[in-house]
Amino acid sequence: MSKPTDLVQGTLDLLIMKTIALEPAHGWAIAQRIRQVSKDVLQVNQGSLYPALHRLEQSGWIKAKWGESDNNRRAKYYSLTPAGRKYLDQEQANWQRLSAAIGLVLEIAD
Repeated sequence: MSKPTDLVQGTLDLLIMKTIALEPAHGWAIAQRIRQVSKDVLQVNQGSLYPALHRLEQSGWIKAKWGESDNNRRAKYYSLTPAGRKYLDQEQANWQRLSAAIGLVLEIAD
């Protein structure tokens, strides 16, 4: 059985981008939102999250702005760029196509 943190390669970027497409968020809030929405199945650790955020920012798909968190701490808030929104739309379509194809293969009777 897979561990709760196992993700198909490349899906972390998609999950992060989908999460911040709803509203800008800081790293900890992004990880918590993914955990909550997935009903504790997906748990993103800091060692995976922050390199992914950095990679997405370097790619121009997200941008960061310093702000104050709910507990009055300084935090970087991430949001999608216009290019990031376009990329997210493409990746969601690709994910839907891929997951539907995998579902078809899994439905094959032995």
